[in-house]
Amino acid sequence: MILFDTHAHLDDDQFDVDRDGVVSRARHSGVETIVSVGTTAASSEKTVTLANTHSGVYAAVGIQPNYVSESAKGDWDRVVALLNRSRVVAIGETGLDRHWDYSPIDQQQDFFDRHIRLAQQKDKPFIVHMRDCEEDILIMLREARRRGPLRGIMHSFTGTETTARECLDLGMHISFAGMVTYKKSDELRAIAGSIPDDRILIETDAPYLSPHPVRGQRPNEPALLVHTASRLAEVRGADVEDFAKRTSRNAMELFDLNLKQ
Repeated sequence: MILFDTHAHLDDDQFDVDRDGVVSRARHSGVETIVSVGTTAASSEKTVTLANTHSGVYAAVGIQPNYVSESAKGDWDRVVALLNRSRVVAIGETGLDRHWDYSPIDQQQDFFDRHIRLAQQKDKPFIVHMRDCEEDILIMLREARRRGPLRGIMHSFTGTETTARECLDLGMHISFAGMVTYKKSDELRAIAGSIPDDRILIETDAPYLSPHPVRGQRPNEPALLVHTASRLAEVRGADVEDFAKRTSRNAMELFDLNLKQ
């Protein structure tokens, strides 16, 4: 089985004791490629280093919305500079979050706008975090789409069918993590079943969101992506091997990796 984990946080401290083992187990489980996603300037720098250390690992660089209020002067410039480093394939994690009260919403919106504009300028995909703010996100994506095409991922999607449909119309891909495997996620599975074959992606969001039937395992890791792939293939009435190849091909094309591996 060929799997592509489009979103993991390999720089997280929880992996410090066994990071090499995490990458090795992923490969053994068929996860040939992982995008490790930064959440701060320092996290992004560590992620780029990891991508240049481990085969099959690539980096996304950005400042996650819950951390924007902690950004120091010069942090944004540090993120922008990282785009010149090898194996950096995406911008983010960015977006908005009204669930946690860690950063003022206007500051989140400022940084989200910066990330989207940078992605459009550099022609790189951007990775969107969305929590309790679907209309806020859509307003900014609509505005950005008026400036030009969008290439991006609605990461760990848990929104409504209406939101998913509009994000697809705007040009975005939809990615599903472990929550789609949970027993009470019937509505989310129905949405996942309706996403076009060429626009669906899968991820772990490791070390978070361990999938059923290993939901209690901490930390989550890319090797466990097989459970999400299997559940989604079942929902979509697809062969799991074919679904894994399809989602991997979608990711390779979005991250422009066909000529880089």
